[in-house]
Amino acid sequence: MQIDVTPRPAASAQSGYEVIDWVGYHAAVKPSAIAMRELPSGRVQTYGGMHIRVGKIAAGLRVRGVEAGDRVAFLMPNSSDIMDLTFAVWRLGGVVLALNHRLSAQELGFILNDAGAQVVVHDASLSELVSEIDAPAVTDWIASNGDGSDSPFEAAIASQSTPVSDRIPQHLQDQCMLMYSSGTTGRPKGVIITHGMIHFSASGSFGPCRTSSNSVSLAAMPLFHIAAMNVSCLPMFSIGATSIIMRAFEPEAVLTAISNPELGVTHTFAVPAAFNALRESASAETSDFSRLVTVISGAETVPEPLVKWWADRGVQILEGYGLTETASAGCLLPHADVGRKHGSTGMPTMYGPMKIMKDEMTEAGADELGEIWVRGPVVTPGYWNLPEATAEAFYDGWFRTGDIGRKDTEGYLYIEDRLKDMYISGGENVYPAEVENVLYEHAAIVEAAIIGVPDKRWGEVGCAVVVLRPDIPFDAAEIETLCEGKLARFKRPAHVVLLDALPRNGTGKVLKHELRKIVESGEVRYSETLGRKQ
Repeated sequence: MQIDVTPRPAASAQSGYEVIDWVGYHAAVKPSAIAMRELPSGRVQTYGGMHIRVGKIAAGLRVRGVEAGDRVAFLMPNSSDIMDLTFAVWRLGGVVLALNHRLSAQELGFILNDAGAQVVVHDASLSELVSEIDAPAVTDWIASNGDGSDSPFEAAIASQSTPVSDRIPQHLQDQCMLMYSSGTTGRPKGVIITHGMIHFSASGSFGPCRTSSNSVSLAAMPLFHIAAMNVSCLPMFSIGATSIIMRAFEPEAVLTAISNPELGVTHTFAVPAAFNALRESASAETSDFSRLVTVISGAETVPEPLVKWWADRGVQILEGYGLTETASAGCLLPHADVGRKHGSTGMPTMYGPMKIMKDEMTEAGADELGEIWVRGPVVTPGYWNLPEATAEAFYDGWFRTGDIGRKDTEGYLYIEDRLKDMYISGGENVYPAEVENVLYEHAAIVEAAIIGVPDKRWGEVGCAVVVLRPDIPFDAAEIETLCEGKLARFKRPAHVVLLDALPRNGTGKVLKHELRKIVESGEVRYSETLGRKQ
C-alpha cells in the first residue's frame, strides 16, 4: 500500500498549526518498527500494519455515519484496540470518549447520554453490563475480544477493503478526547481535551522522561484514565517508540515483563499502591530492573520507605503531578533529585507554568500553603456543556486545580492535599496528607488515610483508617507515640480504624467520601479512641 506523506499547505494563522497523524507518519518512515505489543495475548503491530488497521477501522466508522466532531467511545480493559480506535477516530476528526468499565450501568448511561456518543466499542466480556445501559443516542454497539480473535469488531475491520489513509485537517485547538472526572464528589464532569493539550504534554515530557524512539513503555494502568493514556502510550506514538499494553495490572506479570530482555521495557507508570503490590510480590527480589530508565508515580505521594525499597534495587521513582484537565502534564521530579527532594513532584513542565495562591489576589511565598493554579497550552478549555463550572474553574486565565501545595525556596512543588479533603479541628486547618506521611513511617502500616469526623468539642478530629501488614504486631496507641514531635497535637488522629483495604478509584486515589460513609455509618467501629488534646 502506497502511503502519501506529501505535506499539506500550511494552515492559516487563524486556524492554527495542523496536527500530524503520528501513526501515518511513522508508517511512512519506519513501517517495520514495532508500534505496539499486547500482553498476555502476544499480539504485535508494526507502524505500517497499524496504519492500515487504523484506516480500516476509520472506514468502518465512516460507514456507520461517524463524522468530524462525533463522539466514539471505548468500554474495555486495556487492549491495543483502544489505541487503534483512538487514531481511527482522530483520522475522521472525531472525539474519543474514554469509559471506565468499572462503573455501573447507570453511571455509564449518564456519561454516554451527556456526551451524546454515537458508537461504543466494548469488550465482549462486558455484554451483560452493556445490556443494562440506557443510552438511546448510541446507534452502534460493537463487541471486541480485545486480543484480535474473531469478534464483531474484527469482522467490521475485515469488511473494509479501502482504508481511510488521509486525516481530516485538524488543529491544536480542536477537541480530540472527552474524559469524565472520577466523580469523587457529585456527578462526573466531562473534561474537554484538545489536540494541543496532547501535543504539548507529550513534547514537554521527552526531556524529563529521557524518552527516545528506542524507548519501550509498559502500560499496565487503565487506559481510560489520562495518566496511562498520555504518559504511557501517546508520547510513544509521537516519537515512534513502542508501547506494551497489558490487559490488566497483575504484579507478577508486570515483573515478568520488566525482567524480559526481549521486551526491553525502559519506561513505566503506576500509582503508589501498585508499586507496593510489586514490592510484595513473590518474585520482587529476583526481578531484573536493569533496563528501566524512567519510572513515574502519580495520584498520591509515594511513602518514603517504598521509595527507598525501589532505590535499593536501582530504580528511581519519579513523582509526578498532573490532572485530566492538563492532559496529565504538570510536574515531574528530575532523576537527580530523587531522595534529595522526597515528596516533591519537581518543577512545572515546559508548557504548564504554575503558581501557589493564598487567595485570588495573593501569591504564596516560599513554603507557604495555597491552591495550585496552572495555565498554558496543556490546560483544558473547559468542561463539556458546563459553562458555569468552566467559569468557576478559571480566574484571569489560570485554572484553579483545587489542590493544596507549596513551593520550596528552589521552586520545587509539594502537593499537600486536596482542598476538599482539608478539615478544621478547633479552628485549625488540618491537611490529611501531612498526617498520612507520618503514619507511613510505622512498619506495620501498608496503607493509610486520614479523614475528619465530627467531634462535639473540636468540631472535627482526625480518624486514621489504616491497612496493616499481617506479620507485624500493631498497637493503635503507637500512633500517638509516632506523631509526637512530628505533628502538632491538633493534627494527630483521635481515632484509628482498621480495614482490609482502602476504597480507591481507577486512578488509585483513595475515595475519602467512601471512607467517611463507612466510618459514619457504623459499619466499622473505632478500634481505638486515642483522645485529643489541643
